[in-house]
Amino acid sequence: MQRDVMNYDVLIVGAGPSGLAAAIRLKQLANEAGKELSVCVLEKGAEVGAHILSGAVIDPIALNELIPDWKEQGAPLNTPVQDDEFLILSETKSWSIPHRLMPPLMNNQGNYIASLGDVCRWLGEQAEALGVEIYAGFAAQEMLYDEQNKVVGIITGDMGRDATGQPTAQFTAGIEIRAPYTLIAEGTRGSLTRELESHFDLRKNASPQKYGLGFKEVWRIPAEQHSKGLVQHSLGWPLNKDTGGGSFIYHYGEQLVSVGFVVHLDYANPHLSPYDEFQRFKTHPKMQALLKGGKRLSYGARAISEGGLQSWPELVFPGGALIGCSAGMVNVPRIKGSHNAMKSGMLAAEAVFEALNNPVDNHSAPPLLLNYTKALQDSWVWQDLNAVRNVKPLLSKFGSWIGMALGGLEMWLAAFKLHLPWTHQHDIADHSCTKPAADMPKINYPKPDGIYSFDKLNSISLSNIAHDANQPCHLHLLDNTVPISINLAKYDAPEQRYCPAGVYEIVVKNEAKHLQINAQNCIHCKTCDIKDPTQNIVWVPPEGGSGPNYTGM
Repeated sequence: MQRDVMNYDVLIVGAGPSGLAAAIRLKQLANEAGKELSVCVLEKGAEVGAHILSGAVIDPIALNELIPDWKEQGAPLNTPVQDDEFLILSETKSWSIPHRLMPPLMNNQGNYIASLGDVCRWLGEQAEALGVEIYAGFAAQEMLYDEQNKVVGIITGDMGRDATGQPTAQFTAGIEIRAPYTLIAEGTRGSLTRELESHFDLRKNASPQKYGLGFKEVWRIPAEQHSKGLVQHSLGWPLNKDTGGGSFIYHYGEQLVSVGFVVHLDYANPHLSPYDEFQRFKTHPKMQALLKGGKRLSYGARAISEGGLQSWPELVFPGGALIGCSAGMVNVPRIKGSHNAMKSGMLAAEAVFEALNNPVDNHSAPPLLLNYTKALQDSWVWQDLNAVRNVKPLLSKFGSWIGMALGGLEMWLAAFKLHLPWTHQHDIADHSCTKPAADMPKINYPKPDGIYSFDKLNSISLSNIAHDANQPCHLHLLDNTVPISINLAKYDAPEQRYCPAGVYEIVVKNEAKHLQINAQNCIHCKTCDIKDPTQNIVWVPPEGGSGPNYTGM
């Protein structure tokens, strides 16, 4: 197929914190050196920030380095953290853990409560002001390689194909975007990252990546219930000791509160519904007191990379590198990673700029680009993640209570610059943790009350989803028989429950059961690609601009 071709010096896939930080840093370096440098950022969302969802309490350490005068430039970080509270919940009660017992790295003083989507929109404006070209609404569909097996860019997805894959009157072929260096910043469980990991065997020395599923709702609550700058986290109910996760509640802005819940995806019980656990959490008496009389403004969900340093793949490949959560930059106990993602983008930009100005005549990963990995290992990103490297493995092995106690002890040692000499590895991928339905107890979730808890379709109506119904399904089944013959028969079709958007349904047609995929509901969380026990579901990008269009998330 004949395609248009665009050429740049550097291509960045993804306009999240890492991708935009990389683009800005590249332009800063070029301006300082008096050089011309063309930088393209490709974003699959309808606009910058449309697919960004995070708690978010933001550590400004990377932003301080990238744009020191960010306050004067109007960055949307307007609510400094005033107080921290960590809670243990039972079904009806809550207990606060004294501050003095919490490891110092859990302290959020100096951080800001914000919408990461709004921060990315602002970073996009800063990048464009420097001359970065940002193309939103274009999904990177596949990698481009040259005859020496070096990455030379990507191909964007075709537009205007019907549900059967045939071109319509509005058909436009995807374009080739080529560059000497390509930075992959597509976030957790990206489709190109998965391709590159397989193509170059980047995971050969890494533990399996571990994931969580994070939910978030933004509420506007009565003024008397709002404590601007308050950060709350909880463990316990409604999750049992064998299911990792917890909540976050952040008070910010004008009577706004971010209410969120994370469920670690290495849970065993296929009857468990992370979405319904979140809804049940909001019925706790403490949450009802907070949300009473409030209005729910938005809803979203996304997968989170939780594996830490031991789950990093090789970050550099011929022609580019993985940055941000394409590699996995989240500090699990701190519940934040955007600062690490930004710094990884900045360090990659510096390595790429050096490589562009010191070309070598070979087709392997240029030695100068490998400086990115070394720079990360020498940076505060490594220190941040190294201090907590064993927390997630301990939670997975020993459960929430013993795992958190052991992890807390290790974090206290880190506060005194003491580090245990061993690193626990992740033994098993999340999809392999699922046990047969017959071996696990069923869970009866209460019917949503429409006040604090809601059904999935009601929730996704707040996600501003846009999918053309007449486009190819972007949720591929490797084997069409598996959903019934294995997933339903052995695991009671867990895709009906782990999906937070009602995409998957078992329906009866002509007296036979079938898996129905409601792709138009998809909010691009990637959980199906991660948690499907047979790894039969493959998520690929739909047409550019499709999916949620989050505001204030």
